[in-house]
Amino acid sequence: MLTGGVVEVSRRTVLAGAAVAPLAAGVPGPAEAVAAQGEGYLVGVGIADVTGPAAECGMMGYSMPQQQTAGIHLRTRARAYIVVDGAGTRICYVNADLGALFQSVHQGVMAKLAAAHGDLYTERNVLLNATHTHAGCGGSSWYVAYNLSILGFQRQTYDAQVDGIFEAIQRAHADLQPGEITLGRSELTDASVNRSRVAFELNPQPDKDHFPLSIDPAVTVLRFSRSGQDIGAICWFATHGTSMTNGNKLISGDNKGYAAYAWEHDHAGVRYLDGPPGFVACFPQTNSGDMSPNLNLKPGSGPTDDEFENTRIIGQRQFDAAKRAFDAAAEPIGGALGSRLSYVDMSGVTVDGKYTPDGRTHRTAPAAIGVSMLAGSTEDGPGLPLPEGVRNPFIEALGGADAPIPRALAGEQAPKLVAVPFGLMKPYPWAPEMLPLQIVRLGQLYLVGGPAEYTIVAGLRIRRTVAAELGVPLENVLMQGYANAYSQYVTTPEEYDSQQYEGASTLFGRYTLPAYQQEFAKLASAMRTGAAVPHGPAPRDLSGDQLNFQPGVVLDSAPPLKKFGDVLTEPKRAYRRGEQVVAEFVTGHPKNDLHRNGTFLEIQRLVGGAWTRHADDGDWATKYRWTRTFLAQSKATITWDIPDGTPFGSYRIVHSGDSKAPGGTITPFRGTSRAFVVS
Repeated sequence: MLTGGVVEVSRRTVLAGAAVAPLAAGVPGPAEAVAAQGEGYLVGVGIADVTGPAAECGMMGYSMPQQQTAGIHLRTRARAYIVVDGAGTRICYVNADLGALFQSVHQGVMAKLAAAHGDLYTERNVLLNATHTHAGCGGSSWYVAYNLSILGFQRQTYDAQVDGIFEAIQRAHADLQPGEITLGRSELTDASVNRSRVAFELNPQPDKDHFPLSIDPAVTVLRFSRSGQDIGAICWFATHGTSMTNGNKLISGDNKGYAAYAWEHDHAGVRYLDGPPGFVACFPQTNSGDMSPNLNLKPGSGPTDDEFENTRIIGQRQFDAAKRAFDAAAEPIGGALGSRLSYVDMSGVTVDGKYTPDGRTHRTAPAAIGVSMLAGSTEDGPGLPLPEGVRNPFIEALGGADAPIPRALAGEQAPKLVAVPFGLMKPYPWAPEMLPLQIVRLGQLYLVGGPAEYTIVAGLRIRRTVAAELGVPLENVLMQGYANAYSQYVTTPEEYDSQQYEGASTLFGRYTLPAYQQEFAKLASAMRTGAAVPHGPAPRDLSGDQLNFQPGVVLDSAPPLKKFGDVLTEPKRAYRRGEQVVAEFVTGHPKNDLHRNGTFLEIQRLVGGAWTRHADDGDWATKYRWTRTFLAQSKATITWDIPDGTPFGSYRIVHSGDSKAPGGTITPFRGTSRAFVVS
């Protein structure tokens, strides 16, 4: 390990996430690190379904109340990786296809792990993070800001996420065996674009010089193998999960979900309903706050004008770049594991001048959003018809307040034009402020876990701070955003001043990033010296204070002379590859049973005289759409875009659903289409 200052050996800005340690327990000091050298690792991987209600559930990401689920394109999943070193220290890393990893979900998973494993998996060594898909189910937060457009807390969404993540960890735990990890790197320049270039250009030239294309092209991959057999990959790259637009109502893992599917299903032959997978690949975020996959800087535009095709192309490009890094991965990960975690009240941090642009002491402020946030990101998903860059001229001229915003808060948040003071709302703030900050060591690789969306320069500054404190090369310090909690954006102070969408969404004021740099430096110092760190203020448990205004399922009814499962529209008799098969069924509400770790549909093929499952609702080529047709009546529309290479033969479509009787009894049913030929 190098000593001294930060060494920038590459422009790659690589990020990662990993486990945590609220106290010194489980954190190796210098002697333990030496003892663990050469001992090798145990490694395990696991995957589970986190898909929530496939109908009439608000979607998380765009904050559009009318965007409610109405089917499934690609199931969302949690992917877990566990590593144990020679000293017995273990790290558990989970990446989930979610819009955000809310603190409530983190708390729920920790409670289940404690009940199952005692102190084996705790805050000390578990890190949970999200891909940031904007096509997943919402309502799993305990804070109003993130449930407002969802019509409140959705218990089914929350349970699906907590249970699915827990199951993925359980499966990785059961999979632990001796194995190896190697590190690979590559670059990707055609899967992201800077959607906030105006703000980016305000940064000092050395920061901009680090990103000459105004994007972060770094792709960093960990390759997991056992006895020469590859079992998994973690592939970090910065681009938003917004290839699917705010007009979409089908659940999807977006471009990162497709990248994982392409690797697991198409390349490694994984069939999710057929038992433990032979390979698990995840595509977590890094500092993607200002990175958009919409290359033409318009929603659903670039590389094409079709959101499904955009999702596939951007996902495929990530897979291709990750596979290059994976195949070339030659640097063994070796040495001890370790971690530090501390909770920080980000609404009241006194920031030393060492970290501020003017060299003076400043403070963060209670959370507030600016008017430009209400306008949404016009490049990815516009909100209210307001321009970006909205500022309050009176604040600069007079240092005044914006009624009814308190004068002090308006000044602390300047030049933000405050729209809603989240941190001052009653009886609880509308967003969390007791936030977990972590640094995790995985051999020579250091992973910084932060509970927000960091712009590429914000992430770079945190990485530089941590690398300098640790005395390691910059590229060996990775930034993992969306980790263990969610508190919106983090921009640099210079970017904050322009009050684009990202700056207006930086909750704790102009000095939010310097506060993160300072607090992460403390963790890095403790890791370097082997010192303990304080746990910090415990986050709230608001599980008993949740409201839900989303109507539930009262009952289901079938049309006259029909019963559940009846076919309303039969497929044609014959199709060719590349054509779309369509069938419609009388169905019940998907909330009656989420079919998690299951499916609402099967494309069955006749093989040796028996019908066998060929595809399901976890496949890219299928779509399951739910439509309410009249009061309690609904239909399921199932489509299959027949892929190239599909075997010729006889097929049929089977729909599985559940109906709710007036007394509340839920009854499963199945419907089967007539057979058709692919020729």
